[in-house]
Amino acid sequence: MITTPVTEALLHGHLDVEHTGRGLLPHRLPAKARRQIPDEQLAMAESQPSGVRLAFRTRATTLALHTVPTKRAYPGVPDLPDGVYDLLVDGRPAARATVPGGNLRTVDLTTGRTTLTEGPPGTAHFTDLPAHDKTVEIWLPHTETTELIALDSDAPLTPVPAGTRNRWLHHGSSISHGSNATHPTGTWPALAALAAGLDLTNLGFGGSALLDPFTARTIRDTPAELISLKLGINLVNADVMRLRAFTPAVHGFLDTIRDGHPTTPLLVVSPLLCPIQEHTPGPLAPDFTTGTLRFRATGDPGPGRLTLTVIRDELARIVEARRADGDPHLHYLDGRALYGEPDFETHPHPDDLHPSPEAHRLIAARFTHLALTPGAPLAP
Repeated sequence: MITTPVTEALLHGHLDVEHTGRGLLPHRLPAKARRQIPDEQLAMAESQPSGVRLAFRTRATTLALHTVPTKRAYPGVPDLPDGVYDLLVDGRPAARATVPGGNLRTVDLTTGRTTLTEGPPGTAHFTDLPAHDKTVEIWLPHTETTELIALDSDAPLTPVPAGTRNRWLHHGSSISHGSNATHPTGTWPALAALAAGLDLTNLGFGGSALLDPFTARTIRDTPAELISLKLGINLVNADVMRLRAFTPAVHGFLDTIRDGHPTTPLLVVSPLLCPIQEHTPGPLAPDFTTGTLRFRATGDPGPGRLTLTVIRDELARIVEARRADGDPHLHYLDGRALYGEPDFETHPHPDDLHPSPEAHRLIAARFTHLALTPGAPLAP
């Protein structure tokens, strides 16, 4: 076997790397932005490599990826399954693996506090791969922070260079991050990117699509051929602002992005249907009364309080009435076109907040059709 240390040359879909005592840790926000993160939730989310993958050419039939995963545990919630590593050969699913062991991060859902217990590294094994020369991608677990150590193979490998496909830069909430998807190429952004042949950089951050200025600056400074923003639900979940603050914050977020991407196709997507917050403000609270983790909205309606209905109306007004005349490359999509009331009847949210794996596939297919096909707002 040939042992190849994992270097940044092998990585796609990340924005930065950190050299740790045991390996290489991909990040989805650059170091300058990470220094401004105000809470542990976003720090954890951006280190989880949703959309990040290794890509290389090889004739190898056997691969072993050595990593240190950081798994999560929530008191009162059943243990989460191990994160999944998806292996693709020439763009097609070919194998799947998990890595046992690793670190354990325990998260208190009522306070947000976390504790980290270190554990040993492990290995994802892939065997019986085709023997011909091929492009291999290993997509990392989308909700499991992953330090990369080395890659063993029974034939040499060559990194695939970046920039061979159009880059799609997407920002959103936990739904974009991939909550409830069972594997990394099963998140709706990954499914849409693979269907459209795009180079995905996924800035979906669980609980943290909050119009943070450092996120806007990150998007501004990242090369991309097409950009989408799915905004709104986390602002309601966290109850972080009122309508008076929301409107200029959206304008400021878009202005910052346009400073670096003045003519790049930019699609603003309003929230998908989520009945518990359509007309009820946040904050959101965990609910364990059924024996499993569910969520409920706890806010009281009032002037200026944000709900999903309020946010959709305001985003449409901002994009279509206030900015469209001066920005022909800016577009708006009502999120209910991706997942609406009929879909909730057939594919309800398992936890009242996040789509099911089947709904991720539905959302991806509709986004591909409405946003990425010829004549659509983000058509490459």
